[in-house]
Amino acid sequence: MKLPFKIAVALKALAQGETIPQSQLKSPLIEGMIAEGIILRKLQGRTKAVLYVNNLSALAGYIQNHFGIADISTYITGYNDEELTRSQAIEIASDSKFKSIRTFKGFLVNCYAPIQVTLNKQPLVIHPATGTFTFIYDFENFIPPPQVTIVGIENPENFRYIEKQQAYFKDIQPLFVSRYPQSKDLVKWLTTIPNPYLHFGDFDFEGINIYLNEYKKHLGNSASFFIPDSIKQLLSDYGNHELYNKQFKRGPGPELVEEENIKALLTLLHAHKKVLEQEILIRL
Repeated sequence: MKLPFKIAVALKALAQGETIPQSQLKSPLIEGMIAEGIILRKLQGRTKAVLYVNNLSALAGYIQNHFGIADISTYITGYNDEELTRSQAIEIASDSKFKSIRTFKGFLVNCYAPIQVTLNKQPLVIHPATGTFTFIYDFENFIPPPQVTIVGIENPENFRYIEKQQAYFKDIQPLFVSRYPQSKDLVKWLTTIPNPYLHFGDFDFEGINIYLNEYKKHLGNSASFFIPDSIKQLLSDYGNHELYNKQFKRGPGPELVEEENIKALLTLLHAHKKVLEQEILIRL
């Protein structure tokens, strides 16, 4: 049986000698503890009642026997711990699933030339073999060289075939990252390092929105949006008119964007009435 967080907080307060209005603790768990005499009830007036505890050992024993919780304070602390592991959860509550625990954190990295990085204060060379990626789990302790530009790739196919897109990044030393699995880990990491961030997504309204709302607003001036020099010709040759119409109402107007290159991109999208998906750059 799992102990809800709200009930755990209330039980801790009762264990510390506080009284709680019964109207605030309407729960079958509480009713059961009242029936067994673990929690006592005292009337205040005709209709109001408060709950209290006078036998702390009985309360602690009940919590241990029914919920596997040895210490209610540790349980509450663990419930609020975003880094709680399943092994810690078992230690705290005899249940690895007493709360939702994300055990698969981090993000993928890729590069077409070796990059010396630091992970957990140890040197590491990032250079995945073709067809493989490197997954960074302990991203909090992952430090790239300062001269490296972090390039965030939205679409998996572009991330897979980075070697076919080298010409677009010849002026920087790129480390490519993918936020798969979808989480906030990548942005969280980017805010802790001084490296510039270059966003490589689709050249459409959704791609611009992802950049502005999920990266730019957190990274500020260290973030920029990648647009190839040949974007005008690419839109003309390979742009998608149907997708433009589908996304049109969700696109920001140029007056709402500060970056000049994105303003220029929006102007081009509207002029051509087309948008462009980034996968085409693999072919070219």
